[in-house]
Amino acid sequence: MSAWLSVIGIGEDGLAGLTPVARALVESAEIVFGGERHLAMLPPAPQRRCGWARPLAETMRAIAREQGRRVVVLASGDPLHYGVGVTLLRHFGRDAMIVLPQPSAFSLAAARMGWPLAECTMLTLHGRPLERLALFLAPEARLLVLSEDGGTPGEVARYLTARGWGESELTALARMGGADEARHAASAANWRAERVADLNTLAIRCVAGPEARPRARTPGMSDDAFRHDGQLTKRVVRAASLAALAPLPRELLWDVGAGCGSIAIEWLRAAGGRAIAIERDPARAALVAENAALLGVPELAVVVDAAPAALHALPPPDAVFVGGGIAAPGLLETAWQALKPGGRLVANTVTLAGERRVLAFQQQHGGRLCRIAVAEAEALGGQQAWRSQLPVLQLSLAKSAR
Repeated sequence: MSAWLSVIGIGEDGLAGLTPVARALVESAEIVFGGERHLAMLPPAPQRRCGWARPLAETMRAIAREQGRRVVVLASGDPLHYGVGVTLLRHFGRDAMIVLPQPSAFSLAAARMGWPLAECTMLTLHGRPLERLALFLAPEARLLVLSEDGGTPGEVARYLTARGWGESELTALARMGGADEARHAASAANWRAERVADLNTLAIRCVAGPEARPRARTPGMSDDAFRHDGQLTKRVVRAASLAALAPLPRELLWDVGAGCGSIAIEWLRAAGGRAIAIERDPARAALVAENAALLGVPELAVVVDAAPAALHALPPPDAVFVGGGIAAPGLLETAWQALKPGGRLVANTVTLAGERRVLAFQQQHGGRLCRIAVAEAEALGGQQAWRSQLPVLQLSLAKSAR
């Protein structure tokens, strides 16, 4: 079947800003879906018009019922850049659709600011936690951020100020491209606009104040970056473990026996993707969620349950890290069986019981064994001396891609 669904980006200038092809598709459509603001831009016509339902899945089902008719969906700017076009593609596939974008809010904001778009980080806070910002805070970073609503700029200003980034320059660009376009600018610490127009994009030039704690996204953050009760994979071992896990975008990690969540958090910070932290202790699971929010990855999923029983209901992983409970019967076998072809498994242990399990598993499945021994200089009286950490036995192996 040829494409029956047209997804058309529209700006604040309405129909006047559309190409002749896009305008013809809108005018000839039998049914048009869109937000209230988009539908209000259209002149009276006999075609049926439907606003977005909540939840959005209701609208997806309504669109599916119109398959075979001439259907148009109106979306802001570029529908495939944090837009509804992404959801539509997942539901209907590219063969059912044509997409005609307009300049995105990011492109318009970069043009207004005079910032090269390729040098900006583009993200959205629409329907996402404010804590995501922490991942992208770096001196002189330029962020373009889609706001949730007119209160988002004030919330961002307060968030940055509280974390030591109050000198950062904020510009709220509202209703770009329309007759009511507006601009509000100030430092985060001096932001006074409680609300701006709901349709706005934030441009942030990050400036680190004396209290700011910029954190690199390479694995191996300092141990004091995490709140923990002692159950923490220490910095050097953590960096070696992440290197063996080899994080890749869009891949899923299981962090089994997560402790304070340091491995899962650094996995997400390094390459994005997805991660599930499995921790049986509710207090430690709460620390995992707290650390994830503080370090900019609030999307980390936390399962409060014991492994291996907890693993059976989870989606298959691309990588598994076992850092706690390794001696539990069947844990390594369950994780290995669930692992996708080409996936990686890394297991760390410091106990004799854990070593016996790892050695037995390695004899059956192969893999690389490594003993990591770390000593750090610490004060001893008026001198310094080496204090050794418990040596860690690490097993790392990859599943055949076949």
